[in-house]
Amino acid sequence: MITIKGLKKSYGPKKVLQDICLSIPDASVFGLVGINGAGKTTLLRMMADVLRPDEGTVEYDGENIAGNAKKRKELFFLPDDPYYSAGTTVEKLVELYKSFYSFDDELFARYEKLFSLERRTPVRNFSKGMKRQAFAALALACRPKYLLLDEAFDGLDPLARLELKRGIISLEGTTAVISSHSLRELEDICSGFALLDGGTVADAGDIAETLGKVHKFQAAFDGPVAREQLPFDCLTFESEGRVVRIVVRGEREEVISALRTLSPIFVEEVKVDFEELFLCEVKSRGYLS
Repeated sequence: MITIKGLKKSYGPKKVLQDICLSIPDASVFGLVGINGAGKTTLLRMMADVLRPDEGTVEYDGENIAGNAKKRKELFFLPDDPYYSAGTTVEKLVELYKSFYSFDDELFARYEKLFSLERRTPVRNFSKGMKRQAFAALALACRPKYLLLDEAFDGLDPLARLELKRGIISLEGTTAVISSHSLRELEDICSGFALLDGGTVADAGDIAETLGKVHKFQAAFDGPVAREQLPFDCLTFESEGRVVRIVVRGEREEVISALRTLSPIFVEEVKVDFEELFLCEVKSRGYLS
């Protein structure tokens, strides 16, 4: 289990993270979401012991990761822009990672063929997508106990995204923590999530349970209806003539019952996905008009 306690980080006067507390269960896939600058990359770097917090701890199985070489070998951190020297090839990277991890040659060979990776070509000559595929293949072949991925799907084509998702799910016993703006991809594979906002955890929990408590309705009335007339708070409210579209957090039947007190012509429920939930949360915090 990953346990994050009271994590704080500032760069000069700028507070990036403030009192971050999270628990991520073993063998789960966990998504980190938030707008640009929310602190997702900073958090992942501290989880990987690449960056030290000002206060607080990151623990793996009850052990602080700070300076812990034994625990460091159990995790693989793939940053958004991995470092490599000018002459680095995929072949050299394979040799490097074999010295740290129990590298699965057979699994890597599968991805090598699937992604058409060229072992002897310098990585600097790869396109952004090919670089991402190469490092994703290396990460999966290392079979770490803890896999930290920053912007995991950035630059990947739809087929590569699908294979990466399948690869993450197939890593038996691995706990994966993924930051990404591709929220539909996260919804496909993640069980839990944390929304970072203003340097804190604004929301966290099980994705399915959270979506089960958020409902979207479209309703038509005899005349225009203002937000203030609704007998409950809305995450979002849109009105077009006599038709309103709302997203509400609460019990489904209670919301429908409250809507019916306004004598609608019809009420229709529309599915809410993880991306729409994120946008609702962002709008409610004033980032989008």
